[in-house]
Amino acid sequence: MSSPGVAAYANPGTYRIQPGDELTISVWKEPDLLSDVFVRPDGGISMALAGDLPAAGRTTEEVRASIEERLHKFIPDPVVTVSIKLISGNRIYVVGKVNKPGEFPLTGDVDVMQALGLAGGATPFASLDSIRVLRREGGREVSFRFRYSDIEHGKSLDQNILLHSGDTVIVP
Repeated sequence: MSSPGVAAYANPGTYRIQPGDELTISVWKEPDLLSDVFVRPDGGISMALAGDLPAAGRTTEEVRASIEERLHKFIPDPVVTVSIKLISGNRIYVVGKVNKPGEFPLTGDVDVMQALGLAGGATPFASLDSIRVLRREGGREVSFRFRYSDIEHGKSLDQNILLHSGDTVIVP
């Protein structure tokens, strides 16, 4: 499944780069330094003259500043532009008794109810009050409970959390 460009969904100033994303990097008046780079699974990127540097979890502005700092040794006053060409790294997963289980691009704020909508809703045999959201935090798995009937009746709305990249919604 291909992902749309970032311009259609996210504010590039606040978007956090993820492994799998594709960036376009250019240096003004240096056509040989124009490149499209993929963010590796380890979160890093490689660029001529700048070498390897971390990108995952950073904004384009933070990556741009790092590249400019490294290029300063070779180019006086480099003007670097970093833009996101494709969002491929931010994904959520909806599995279990839904009509269209799978992975979905996380291209903005998506909560549990919206994720269920992306997955085509629950099947008639789903246990809607036993939905769980799994998230990895600090190297451990965390589980959040989600009771659909509470949300349906306007109760406990705080359980309709915003999903993070890598979250899995399980509908038993």
